Amino acid sequence: MSQEIQIDKEMFLARYWQRKPMLLPQALPSFNAPIDANELAGMAMEDGIESRIIEQADDTWQLHHGPFEENDFQRDNPWTLLVQAVDHYVQEVAGLRQLVDFIPSWRVDDVMVSYASDGGSVGPHYDNYDVFLLQGEGQRLWKLGQYCDSETTLLPHDELKILSNFQQKDEYLLNPGDILYVPPGIAHWGIAQGECTTFSIGFRAPRLNDLVSRFTDKLLDQLDPELFYTDPGLETSTRAGEIRPRDLERVAAQLQAALDQASGNHWFGELVTEPRYELFPDDGELAEAKATLADNPARVSLHGAAKLAWQHEADTLVVFANGDSGEFCDSLLPLQVTLSDTGVLEGGRLASAVGTPEGRAWLEYLLESGCIYV
Repeated sequence: MSQEIQIDKEMFLARYWQRKPMLLPQALPSFNAPIDANELAGMAMEDGIESRIIEQADDTWQLHHGPFEENDFQRDNPWTLLVQAVDHYVQEVAGLRQLVDFIPSWRVDDVMVSYASDGGSVGPHYDNYDVFLLQGEGQRLWKLGQYCDSETTLLPHDELKILSNFQQKDEYLLNPGDILYVPPGIAHWGIAQGECTTFSIGFRAPRLNDLVSRFTDKLLDQLDPELFYTDPGLETSTRAGEIRPRDLERVAAQLQAALDQASGNHWFGELVTEPRYELFPDDGELAEAKATLADNPARVSLHGAAKLAWQHEADTLVVFANGDSGEFCDSLLPLQVTLSDTGVLEGGRLASAVGTPEGRAWLEYLLESGCIYV
């Protein structure tokens, strides 16, 4: 994406990111939506692509799951079509992620695209993640409300999480090229003013219980199973069966000592790059890709669905690719940065990678993980 939003990045991160909404009027003044409503409907008719239709009939909200047929798009009530992870399939949509490249790329989840008929909406709701709402075609009125959490009252519904009480605080009418940033927990309600499309750049926020679970899994792998609770200097027990404060202090100290033994942090990169959808090539595709790679291809490109991150540790480049990790010589760091930044390796950079055993191993690892294609 050649366009760049005009924003004071440091000011935004300091004052708005995960704090309060921000409207960026005409952030992309000449924005042409890379996919229209008809193309979006075509995607929603395909197997394997996650899509939903939300329809409002009076005070009732109905949810329908794809894949859909043509007659599903003929409805009497206001409705919205949402297609998840469109950036995985349309390279121009994947390019929209570059608009927010000042936020670590591993935080980006996907780009969802929605179409709404006049008055169409998904209802007043809140999300647990940050989102940049880029208006494509038409207009959408966004109402912003109160801060919400797990205690907020919702309407009864098996799947939809629609607020039973929306307390409006602000209102913005978005035109093509406008962007509205909404942080986690802020109630928002978008209503189409005529037909419209919206591009939602959403961010991944791992649950703390998932972080704890992954950390402890790695820690348990490292701990000696023959270590036991110890209590040297035990005080005389005067009341049978009592667990005393001093006993709990010993437990806490020994647990902390076990936590302090934890080494390595690769579990975090593996967790935040885990894909939501199957991305790995089959044996035939992988063999063909490796053969092409060995034949000095003109370029390799980052897959639109790739979850890719890296760490630099001493003289080692640690690459996290779709939930896996691999270690490589840090001489490859400039190539890793280029691939992550531009999504492409070509020319002399690609030749330098293909021309060394370390570079070929790195590229083959990315092929095997489903992160690149040739």
